Amino acid sequence: MFKDQPKGLIPAALSNMGERFGYYIMNAVLVLFLCSKFGLSEETSALVYSFFYAGIYLFGLVGGLIADKTQNYKGTIISGIVIMTLGYCLLSIPILSTEENLSWLLPLTCFALFLIAFGNGLFKGNLAAIVGQLYDNPKYADKRDAGFQIFYVFINIGGIAAPFIAPMLRSWWLGVHNLSYNAKLPALCHEYLSVTDNMSTENANNLYALISQVGGDAAGNIQQFCTEYLDVFNTGIHYSFIASVAAMCISLTIFMLYKKGLPTPVAKAKTESVKISAEERAAMAKEIKQRMLALFAVLGIVIFFWFSFHQNGTSLSLFARDFVDTSTIDPEIWQAVNPFFVVFLTPVVMAVFAALGRRGIVISTPKKIAIGMGIAGLAFLFLALYSYAAGYPSGTEFREMPVAESSSMLAGAWVLILLYFFLTVAELFISPLGLSFVSKVAPSHMQGLCQGLWLGATALGNLLLWIGPLMYNAWPLWQCWTVFLVVCLISMGVMFAMVKWLERVTSAQAA
Repeated sequence: MFKDQPKGLIPAALSNMGERFGYYIMNAVLVLFLCSKFGLSEETSALVYSFFYAGIYLFGLVGGLIADKTQNYKGTIISGIVIMTLGYCLLSIPILSTEENLSWLLPLTCFALFLIAFGNGLFKGNLAAIVGQLYDNPKYADKRDAGFQIFYVFINIGGIAAPFIAPMLRSWWLGVHNLSYNAKLPALCHEYLSVTDNMSTENANNLYALISQVGGDAAGNIQQFCTEYLDVFNTGIHYSFIASVAAMCISLTIFMLYKKGLPTPVAKAKTESVKISAEERAAMAKEIKQRMLALFAVLGIVIFFWFSFHQNGTSLSLFARDFVDTSTIDPEIWQAVNPFFVVFLTPVVMAVFAALGRRGIVISTPKKIAIGMGIAGLAFLFLALYSYAAGYPSGTEFREMPVAESSSMLAGAWVLILLYFFLTVAELFISPLGLSFVSKVAPSHMQGLCQGLWLGATALGNLLLWIGPLMYNAWPLWQCWTVFLVVCLISMGVMFAMVKWLERVTSAQAA
């Protein structure tokens, strides 16, 4: 697996682990945190989440432009880590949200999210560009796909641990106050505090039942209990952001220690004295145009992959909270399944590709991406069929059902495990190989920009994430998941239609 790989690969990947740790903390808790902290609706929280995750990748384009312009990739990366750390520091401050401070506390939280997104943009694409430069050496050129897969494995190790941190700290802090965790209680507490006597009978009964369940007194002062529970509940989540600060500091330390061993882009040599004929200039321009067209074609496809895949932080998180039995496993912990599968399935996928290669069957990177879209479709096909068979209504209707009735309909853990198995295999066919594809077709003087374009395509997909919770709360669940199935299948078909052209462009680049 590591044979004949450049020495800088592992230090670069380890430098990325802190960013992944913070990323998966946010992926696990952000929508649920915004709902429980500020009483925002799921649709509004998902909209904030969409803009935040779009910003993470959109600012990657800005970061790439800055690094290409200054030729200071390493300095840009360091600045990104520092700015991200400041954002997590702001989020770690536990302040109770009230009607009096909401006007400045919510904007402060959004500013902290902006810092994290902007810092990530300076960091993420430029580190990937440096990894790509490791393989510009002809000695390692044929190891590029495998190298990016290894890189992807290591950066996801941080993602395995992260989703356990928030539930652990939140449950610990609730336990300190003789309370226990319940995913549905914060929304009911906010509803009671906002409408009180106008609360529906069903929701009021559910609130009283859950208060007793978590260790409160349903016959006591309900308003006081709701305020205290929300304060304790959210303070525990704030503490998880302190762990993100620590992880970012570790990443910064690793990068500073090993940055001398990573490639440093050199300024382009002056070429005024070199005579280039009009035909040669036209051929060079045509080649660059073909590369960029191929890049944009693939970017257009991956927009829809990320729109579907990153539902793991929006509609799929809500599904884990509402429809899956979380009596023993908190809903945020399910976010660890994806990076766990990344780490343990990547060697399997690499071994399969290697075995096929030994038999003379070489699957091109564009074809792998097309296959990945089909596998993502299988994930949503499974979830749509399961939801249809279980007779699941919309999320809104399900939450309004009596607790006893809805509890009898909860899915087992195996549903999410199988779902994330398919999604992770799809990710392994698309995300690391997409980074490899970008580094193959990108002109040498536009590496940072082109990696930023890849992140920009991811940003566009993330801008659509809010659509998932809208469908989740409005339609029977099987209809919601069917939309993502159709999106994946159409994307797969378009990608297969372009494979031969994309293979010609990449083979010409390799030549």
